[in-house]
Amino acid sequence: MLIPIFGSCPTHLNKQQDEARRIIYGELGHAGLEWRSLGQTDYPMEFPLREVLMLAKHCSGGLILGFSQFETRTGTWKKGTPYEMQQKSVIAFPTAWNQLEAGILFSLGVPLLVFREDNVSGGVFDNGVTDIFIQQIHKGKLTRDHAKSLREVFRKWAIKVHDHYYNKS
Repeated sequence: MLIPIFGSCPTHLNKQQDEARRIIYGELGHAGLEWRSLGQTDYPMEFPLREVLMLAKHCSGGLILGFSQFETRTGTWKKGTPYEMQQKSVIAFPTAWNQLEAGILFSLGVPLLVFREDNVSGGVFDNGVTDIFIQQIHKGKLTRDHAKSLREVFRKWAIKVHDHYYNKS
């Protein structure tokens, strides 16, 4: 039997992002876990945010995949305030659903595993916001060492997920 985990990932990915997603999905199977998410494995009967909460309550872990959905090199932060600042390098933003879903999962107290692409930051993707280390999404072919370290990350997280599943009250 596979243990359900709530997965947060954008629907539309480029080829490189989709390859990374597939590698991560494969690790779930090795760990005895099953990806569940709104619009991919489960479909809403009510408004989506409520359905996310209902689905998340039936999961024993959360996996957040912060793939870039918007990228820019310029812009103004906190315009019109004393803290106004110009953006001068590439910055990327994930889907807003990553933040919403991560917040719900965090509040439910399930073990979280968070990955982000290069240049993605803010909220749950900033180190120190949660008590977990934010993993980088690997691009390209996995080396043996990287595959081994990825498997170890999933193994450690899966132990917590299994514990939550078998010991939740």
